[in-house]
Amino acid sequence: MQQSAAEIENKKRPVLVLTGPTAVGKTKLSLELARAVQGSIISADSMQVYRHMDIGSAKIRPEEMQGIPHYLIDVLEPSEEFNVATFQAMAREAMEEIWAAGRIPILTGGTGFYIQAVLRDVDFSESDGKSAIRLRLEQEAEALGEAADEILHSRLAEVDPEAAAEIHANNRKRVIRALEFFEQTGTPISLHNAQQREKSSPYNSCYFVLTEDRARLYEKIGIRVDQMIEDGLVEEVRQLMAMGLTEDNTSMKGLGYKELFPYLRGECSLEEAVMIIKRDTRHFAKRQLTWFRRESDVIWLMREGRPDDDARILEQMLACCRQKGIIK
Repeated sequence: MQQSAAEIENKKRPVLVLTGPTAVGKTKLSLELARAVQGSIISADSMQVYRHMDIGSAKIRPEEMQGIPHYLIDVLEPSEEFNVATFQAMAREAMEEIWAAGRIPILTGGTGFYIQAVLRDVDFSESDGKSAIRLRLEQEAEALGEAADEILHSRLAEVDPEAAAEIHANNRKRVIRALEFFEQTGTPISLHNAQQREKSSPYNSCYFVLTEDRARLYEKIGIRVDQMIEDGLVEEVRQLMAMGLTEDNTSMKGLGYKELFPYLRGECSLEEAVMIIKRDTRHFAKRQLTWFRRESDVIWLMREGRPDDDARILEQMLACCRQKGIIK
């Protein structure tokens, strides 16, 4: 007897995703969701994985976790490399541990590519190690000096304008990866990513994206950055510099970190650095939303600025979980 699509889906292991742009309020809601479904949280964030980077990454503090298990937070030193393939492997390991404990994994964070890698089971075996093309592009970047990022990004815009629109010019590693992929395959990496989005997930999942009015979101970003400065972000970056970290480290490319290096070298004022952090964070939020709009099976959750937002949104999420047979 042939099984229905719903029966097949229910036999898959459950995974929940709660994502959205920076500063939208994912952390508090993720705790409420985890409590309601007996879930454990896996951080899908490219910076919270690092120790000593608490303020700029808006990392949840242990006393805020409310006893809910959290994974992929404070597991690497800032000098260590971290990329999507590493995240995928670590997240899979965490998921196995969570399922074994009879709980539901909840991927929470704003790095859409990381979430896609897990949810769609993207194959990174071909991209392991450095190809001759990547080494050549990296050497070219070194030779180009300060103009490297702009030149490489312009080159990407010529062969893959969609990828160039998604990847910030300062993200040299991803720009080089996209150029490498195009040279290797003759196919734009944006097309490859679109195909990966269409892959069916091996999990029974609900993919929630939390968002809100752009003006309100941008206001919250400004408030958050000011609060980070007040909480000691400058001193946090100063200590990381004292540990020998530079803008070349993957960890220091995160928002709020790379912008403070020029200030600490005396090349700009703190006011200018903070203005740049706010601007770049707004641009990042916009790119995050662009990414999530291209994903399939997304369930949008809209904050309306009302006192009952969290309760209303939590009920929406639980209704989806019941419909998919993830909870009763």
